[in-house]
Amino acid sequence: MRFFERLAARIESTDSVVSVGLDPDPSRLPEFVADADLPRWAFNRRIIDATHEHAACYKPNAAFYEDPDGWRALRETIAYAHGKDVPVLLDAKRADIGNTTRQYAAALDDADAITVNPYLGRDSLQPFLDRADKGVFVLCRTSNPGGGDLQDLELGSGEPLYERVAALADVWNGNDNVGLVVGATAPEELAEVRDIVPEIPFLVPGVGAQGGDAEAAVEHGLAERPDAAVDVGLVNSSRGIIFAGEESSRPDDEGTYFGAAGDSAKRLKKRLNQHR
Repeated sequence: MRFFERLAARIESTDSVVSVGLDPDPSRLPEFVADADLPRWAFNRRIIDATHEHAACYKPNAAFYEDPDGWRALRETIAYAHGKDVPVLLDAKRADIGNTTRQYAAALDDADAITVNPYLGRDSLQPFLDRADKGVFVLCRTSNPGGGDLQDLELGSGEPLYERVAALADVWNGNDNVGLVVGATAPEELAEVRDIVPEIPFLVPGVGAQGGDAEAAVEHGLAERPDAAVDVGLVNSSRGIIFAGEESSRPDDEGTYFGAAGDSAKRLKKRLNQHR
């Protein structure tokens, strides 16, 4: 089963488009996982246990795993998510040339999808695009405040750079495995990009701690696809879910702490479903 087929099935079975970002910042991990052999893996396992009923996908960010114990924790996390029948999108923003990008694409041996950076052009992404059964989410209009420094630059054609990226992604989508990353903090741009690529699913970050527009994320982030019974796309929250326990009534109680993550994922699911 190809990635977007699998994702559509997961969205339908859970009635959810929530992507849970698994970004286990070591400085914020609670004390009750500190003594584990792999604290990040112990934390992620409890988060997955608490949230999987409401998760269409998990999105670990590679930046939180780039050390020997981190990679071990990531592999365990991916395997455990798969055991819960949840696909995993690795947020790595990779791309390079030649042998380097082929090595980066090897991450898809474990993960089901990956985010990539289009700045180096098509050849830098080809090893990812060639993995027809895997999802490839191309950075287009990101949710961070400085995203417009480059993404909003006007080309000679009069279009902003992010719109050209969207159009190129459509050209690169020969295996029907391309998605786009378009942030919820820029709702007008979300709508513009959707007009350019009506059938490409989006990964929409920025709805949680960054305060992005949930209604726009759903209205424009999900794509109607002829091969799916549901509209397909993902709306991500990371810190707003996984560290919800910090604001719970009993943050020092393990059950309460992780229960808060499950409650946060459920609330986001309901909030998004109001607009589906």
